[in-house]
Amino acid sequence: MTVAPQAPLLFFDSGVGGLSILAPAQAALPHAPVVYAADSAGFPYGTRSEAEIAARVPALLGRLVERYRPRLAVIACNTASTIALSAVRAALDIPVVGTVPAIKPAALLSQSRVFGVLGTDATVRQPYVDRLAAEHGSDCTVLRHGSAALVQLAEAKLRGEPLDPAVARDALAGLFDQPGGDRMDIVVLACTHFPLVEAELAAASPRPLRFVHGGEGIARRIAYLTQGQPWPSEPQPGTAVFTRLDESVERLRPALESYGLPRIEGL
Repeated sequence: MTVAPQAPLLFFDSGVGGLSILAPAQAALPHAPVVYAADSAGFPYGTRSEAEIAARVPALLGRLVERYRPRLAVIACNTASTIALSAVRAALDIPVVGTVPAIKPAALLSQSRVFGVLGTDATVRQPYVDRLAAEHGSDCTVLRHGSAALVQLAEAKLRGEPLDPAVARDALAGLFDQPGGDRMDIVVLACTHFPLVEAELAAASPRPLRFVHGGEGIARRIAYLTQGQPWPSEPQPGTAVFTRLDESVERLRPALESYGLPRIEGL
């Protein structure tokens, strides 16, 4: 398949969490044109039902691919990936990269053999997470906790709003307070919003923890899948697309510009 140099990479998330996936991809491929799409009308995904997400995500990605003609799509959302990745791949005729919890690297790195998976409520209950834990961490105690409030904290941070430190503290307490939590040495940030508040989580932790997530690995995967394809000769300004445009999107403008997304459009 011939790919035009201007064909963008498409990143999709419920909100701004996917920016934690976009940033390492931009570092790896600085000349790549980018379309970043946020389903602001459907946000947050973590409290929605599996059926809603399974229906919504492939339909939206179909519309985005039709409009922007990307060379590749990234579902930069753990919840959407664990529920809808196979359906999206079946529906689209371009490569689709999913975002899955970084359980394998956590199992390799954990010294205590106890690690936490901090995600949305929808992600941490998925059978997909059970399979990853069984496959890669069978000798580990894998603690899980879902936090919708931490997703909102990340969105608020990018809008430049004051942050309540109790949100990060409560999210970690959901792991620490479980049996074995006192031995936990690593936390998997299993929601793409959470690396955006890693500093707040580190500050809220009563002792040092290592946080892991999948951004760098996804960047390597994108680079591999686009190897040999032509790119523009200069970095390109990217486009941010929202399914609902309101004042909260306008408050995100400075953060979006800092990620190379000066243009904002509605879908």
